[in-house]
Amino acid sequence: MTEPIPPITLPPSQNPELEGEWLKQRLQGWLDAEFIPEAVNQSIAERAAQIFVRQRMEGENDLGSLVIAIVTEMQAFDFSKSFYGEFAIANAVSDLLLESLGIDKCCGQ
Repeated sequence: MTEPIPPITLPPSQNPELEGEWLKQRLQGWLDAEFIPEAVNQSIAERAAQIFVRQRMEGENDLGSLVIAIVTEMQAFDFSKSFYGEFAIANAVSDLLLESLGIDKCCGQ
């Protein structure tokens, strides 16, 4: 029988606004590099970072919960001018955070 993947917990936030700015810049860079740079990418990155910052300010440290919050709240975002959707954004945020923690996003190690 396979073992469940253990939860990934981020360290408590010392400066959520600074984390949000880092995430916004990294996410926009990822969005621009993945397909083509689009004006909407800045809005997507800003909205995802806002959600992330609010969740961190509320004390959320569980990566899975942060991803669910981003998926849920980004459903209200208008992605009609983008190649992306809420799941792609939440997954990208997860990958960026895992990378920042030194965790291999491919194999969960």
